[in-house]
Amino acid sequence: MKQQNIFDYINVDGFSLTPKYIQLANSIQDAVIAGKIKKNWILPSLHELTYHLEISKETADRGYKYLRDLGVLSSIPGKGHFVTATNMAQPRKVFLMLDKLSAGKKLFYDTFTHALGENTSIDFYIYNDDFALFKKLLDRRKDGYTHYVISPNFVDGGNKAHELINGLPKEKLILLDKAVNGVEGEFGGVFENFKRNIYKALEALLAGLSKYHTLKVISSENAFLSPDMTWGFNLFCQQYAFDRSVISSIADDEISKGDVFICMNDDDLVTLIEKINGLNLEVGKDVGIISYNETPLKRYILNGVTTISTDYEQMGLAAARMILNNQMDRVELDYLLNSRNSL
Repeated sequence: MKQQNIFDYINVDGFSLTPKYIQLANSIQDAVIAGKIKKNWILPSLHELTYHLEISKETADRGYKYLRDLGVLSSIPGKGHFVTATNMAQPRKVFLMLDKLSAGKKLFYDTFTHALGENTSIDFYIYNDDFALFKKLLDRRKDGYTHYVISPNFVDGGNKAHELINGLPKEKLILLDKAVNGVEGEFGGVFENFKRNIYKALEALLAGLSKYHTLKVISSENAFLSPDMTWGFNLFCQQYAFDRSVISSIADDEISKGDVFICMNDDDLVTLIEKINGLNLEVGKDVGIISYNETPLKRYILNGVTTISTDYEQMGLAAARMILNNQMDRVELDYLLNSRNSL
């Protein structure tokens, strides 16, 4: 076999967040299992790997060491690495694509990968809410994935996302966060009930909210506010007689005593705090703040900021169970509430 043909099967993807040495090892394993690389074949040298794959020598050596530890490869000084084991179980191979790597999504990733264990190969991508990059990553994906796990959230341009997703095998598909209109078939989903969760979370905070009269959701350009979330917010305010509004820019909005602000992203939270400080108003007494998505800092700033979060640990466990059991379900996520001094 000509050496250059081996590089049809050995590859790394610069767009993937999966460590390159793991990608290298996984591609060799896949080729061995598929019979494209045979037992006792000599693999490319470290120098050849660094040249063809544009990776460091240390990355190449680490990938080979990983396979040696698994018993897939052996090495002979002066001759190189060669395949010693071909009778391997087909590992699960997951194409994982998230909209962003927030603190919550990192918790999901850590829980998801730990639950799946070592016999799962994961190609991990982030598209940063950019539909063009989302499309590019899906279009250029390799074959051979046993499952696709995708979080479909876009700042704009996502109206045709369902067309791309419908091109994936539904029996291998798990969608995270929310359903996508137009996606057909029996696929897995781990979704948040935005209507119910914001209503229930605000209801749980009613004692603290009772000293205020107006609730305002900050829905700026980069903030995710679903129609279902707006519906649940409006229902709560109607039920408990709060004035309400949805504002597009906290920088342009007036802040008055008795207001409670619900911040969907942290940039708006910073702007809000700066503006409140300039007005000599006291958070937790004159105005209230609720922030979406827990982060460690929110435990400490303003003596603690009240947060509502998706249960990302539950999300990771639910998605992993579907893969491990090879059974696609629809799971409705709980919410996590941390009531603190900002109310």
